[in-house]
Amino acid sequence: AAEIFHAWAQLPVARSTFTAEQAALQAQFFPTTQPLPGVPLLLKTLKNSSTQLALATSSHAVNYRLKSTHLPQLFSAFPPSRRVLGDDPRIPKGRGKPAPDIYLLALECINKELRAKGEPIIYPEECLVFEDSVPGVEAGRRAGMRVVWCPHPMLLKEYLGREREVLAGVANGTDQAVDDALHEAGLIGTGTKGRNNGYHSRMDDGWAEMVTTLEEFDYGRYGIQI
Repeated sequence: AAEIFHAWAQLPVARSTFTAEQAALQAQFFPTTQPLPGVPLLLKTLKNSSTQLALATSSHAVNYRLKSTHLPQLFSAFPPSRRVLGDDPRIPKGRGKPAPDIYLLALECINKELRAKGEPIIYPEECLVFEDSVPGVEAGRRAGMRVVWCPHPMLLKEYLGREREVLAGVANGTDQAVDDALHEAGLIGTGTKGRNNGYHSRMDDGWAEMVTTLEEFDYGRYGIQI
């Protein structure tokens, strides 16, 4: 991802210099980050309900600790066994977002515990993904999951007029080769509700929606009982 960004941005500095300066800024500012409005109440509400929660973040272990150590109560909503980080060894190299692997792995972490207790497993089409990034929306769509996209205002500005493409998971173009590979690996199939998990879905199919804030979140709209 770093190589792709550096090439795209055409930065007038060596990649090693950029990486070092970026790491220094992250170490300085990540420990002071705060959740977006509505997130603390959202997680508290879901944690106290019967909803099964998991975390699937592209952040590697070092950055995850920088972002989360000062917010223990917030991240307590996610049991350690259900936290999947970007450098998780179970995720094949090059299979981070927008590939669906991280979300499918997070779901498997939940289902592993449910199987051990003799409880019914959860299917991808029964999941709701909360995302702020464009690759994350695509990853959720490819995993066959429903997605709520809550982008930062500056990111939304970059994709102004292309929101429908983002929600369909095709903002960066379709990638049939990736979907074909998923099919061969057995990660794509028809879900219990008749959806084809893994493939990009149609524009405006209602399987992904954008919200500008997570405050006063409408749980009933997504069938969540609280």
